[in-house]
Amino acid sequence: MRTVVAAFVLLAAVGARAGDVAPATFAGGCFWCMQPPFDTVPGVVSTTVGYTGGHVDHPTYEQVSAGGTGHAESIQVVFDPAKVTYRQLLDVFWRNVDPTTRDRQFCDVGHQYRTAIFFHDDEQRREAEASRDAVAKRLGQPVVTEIVPAGTFYPAEDYHQEYYRKNPVRYRFYRYTCGRDRRLAEVWGAPPAH
Repeated sequence: MRTVVAAFVLLAAVGARAGDVAPATFAGGCFWCMQPPFDTVPGVVSTTVGYTGGHVDHPTYEQVSAGGTGHAESIQVVFDPAKVTYRQLLDVFWRNVDPTTRDRQFCDVGHQYRTAIFFHDDEQRREAEASRDAVAKRLGQPVVTEIVPAGTFYPAEDYHQEYYRKNPVRYRFYRYTCGRDRRLAEVWGAPPAH
């Protein structure tokens, strides 16, 4: 309910109607690291980190990070399709993950750190599958990223939202010690902007 209320408040604040924006939901390991790249994309209205893909209602960070809930640390992006396409958002997603590693991203290990694209309609599913196939061809190896229907998205606790802005030193230290940028450079040839 908080997400729905927050979305309507946000839409009113920016003067948009519900039909003018669309959701996109991704899992790419630590959600702290997935928020900065999407926040810089023109046409992205908002980003929220949270949990989805599991079987526990209203999970907490402690429950998800311990494993067993089925949820993945995720990000929900609200975007204006007139300004940015879903395909462009997929490109941002891929460049910020290692899609060849199952149930792990960098130093974070477990099913809760899997990569996934949670599609909201058939068009998103088709575009996600086509982009996955293109990435597999480019990398020359199988892509293990799940492409599954979107379910209930539970926003994470407030202290996780925009963590990179609230705690910039800790965020950079975590990102560096986790080896995220080093591995992304190995996979993609150059680290992403973040």
